[in-house]
Amino acid sequence: MRAMILRAPHTALDLANVPDPAPGAGEVLVRVHACGVCRTDLHVVDGELPDAKSPIIPGHEIVGTVAARGAGVDALLIGDRVGVPWLGRTCGTCGYCRSGHENLCDAAQFTGCTLDGGYAEYVAADARYCFRLPEGFSDVELGPWLCAGLIGYRALRMAGDARRIGIYGFGAAAHIVAQLAHHEGRGVYAFTRPGDAAAQAFARTLGAVWAGSSDLPTPEPLDAAIIFAPVGALVPKALRDLVKGGIVICAGIHMTDIPQFPYAILWGERRVVSVANLTRRDGDEFTALAARIPIRTSVVTYPLVGANEALRALRDGALTGAAVLLP
Repeated sequence: MRAMILRAPHTALDLANVPDPAPGAGEVLVRVHACGVCRTDLHVVDGELPDAKSPIIPGHEIVGTVAARGAGVDALLIGDRVGVPWLGRTCGTCGYCRSGHENLCDAAQFTGCTLDGGYAEYVAADARYCFRLPEGFSDVELGPWLCAGLIGYRALRMAGDARRIGIYGFGAAAHIVAQLAHHEGRGVYAFTRPGDAAAQAFARTLGAVWAGSSDLPTPEPLDAAIIFAPVGALVPKALRDLVKGGIVICAGIHMTDIPQFPYAILWGERRVVSVANLTRRDGDEFTALAARIPIRTSVVTYPLVGANEALRALRDGALTGAAVLLP
């Protein structure tokens, strides 16, 4: 099969012909029809995730069909359309797994980071961590659901019943969570890179009541802030934008250092929390809700060999919505 391989951090991906993966016990072989390009892939490429395997085939927003089944797989059939997300496997026995917090499992494996991912024509995946996907949506538009959507959903649930929500960094995840929040009757305030008029206009089309640069003060005090941009300096900025009792949710897997800030902006029972990975329950809940709303993604497609170009566009902030590779 053809695959785009990261040989070592800080290098471009190489197109290579490699053997098709063979599904082991409990696994399925998935023929990849679409794979979203996520900011986490940039963190893998840039060597910012210390546990990443090298070399590695990136990609964890995978939509495809089951092409073969390993021993013991009964729940999925050949030809079923499935999604393969970031969380690829957990131990199932630790305290986190047994208490419904499998996203925190110390032995977890991650698609496109410690397990080869979807920048390829085929991927082997643990059948227990594959999601059935709803009808009525194309493979391409479903790709971003598998991480941008799931992390956005988990972050929004952490915001509780917050009515005014600031979103800092308006990319793939933000354009999905904005639709979720708007559907629930919440007010969305979109903070973009300074001067990014295109992203601000895009946010307004998705129901944002306000959109502006991240260096501007919020026009209304916020009940919650969700930070998707990997910029630590946004944490004290978001704290200043919050009402007492508000929450700042850091939704990325990596962020630059958070600068020192005065205790006064945290006081008043404001909180700063992070979102780590996802659970299978998140996947089931989000896909059901997203199908009902319905969530529609804005997507730019690239051929598999264009993975480096797609990553460059993501890094440069040149995308409106999400990028998806088509093997």
